[in-house]
Amino acid sequence: MANEKGGTGKSTTAVHIGVALALAGHRTALIDLDHRQRTSTRYLENRWLHAQRHGLTLPAPDVAVVADGEQGEEELALRLSQASSLDFIVIDSPGRDSVLARAALAQADTLVTPINDSFVDFDLIGDVDGETFAVKKPSFYAELVWEARTRRAREQGRPMDWVVLRNRLSALDARNKQRMSVALDSLAKRIGFRVLPGLSERVIYREFFPRGLTLLDRAALIEFSLSHVAARNELRALITGLNLPGGVELAA
Repeated sequence: MANEKGGTGKSTTAVHIGVALALAGHRTALIDLDHRQRTSTRYLENRWLHAQRHGLTLPAPDVAVVADGEQGEEELALRLSQASSLDFIVIDSPGRDSVLARAALAQADTLVTPINDSFVDFDLIGDVDGETFAVKKPSFYAELVWEARTRRAREQGRPMDWVVLRNRLSALDARNKQRMSVALDSLAKRIGFRVLPGLSERVIYREFFPRGLTLLDRAALIEFSLSHVAARNELRALITGLNLPGGVELAA
């Protein structure tokens, strides 16, 4: 989970994916590279406390925080070298450029870049014309990913699947939404990423954080409204769309 902009839902999406993998029976770890904010770590700590307080069983990935610096680079390399004991590692990168974020990017089998459905966020990966909204060229982050993917293919012989996730999608088919779709499709053809709809702008995602719950914790949710059902379907579609190796079967 990576880009260089904050507030795009990286941590919320990372936790939901990590919990989905754990619930599906996969041995999963989550590495939090934002040692200052630690949003995904705090989310999972809240989950553990809520489970203890209410006598619940809430599967979750193991979580570790890795800080910037030389020791952090060594720790990240060590944890990735031990990946053979796990099925999946979810890495939550900070919303800034860092040595650790680049190191994680270089090793990623699947890179998920959440962006809000706005040209403010699109600017991270592409430069558009102010009059026509046509894509002029890839932006700085897209070039960084391109270089990492090229180097990975050359040195390791393994492709990287790059997924751009459209978070906070509006339910309305507004002009901005249409223009974003056209721009993303155009850029995707040029630099080779896939576009998936992500998590909508729903209050429930923010309300879950203090209890560490996710939309998949059906038995732990006292109230389950139509909004919850719609949001859960979004999450299921997201997990399926990632096409993770081995497949991820989510309970109904």
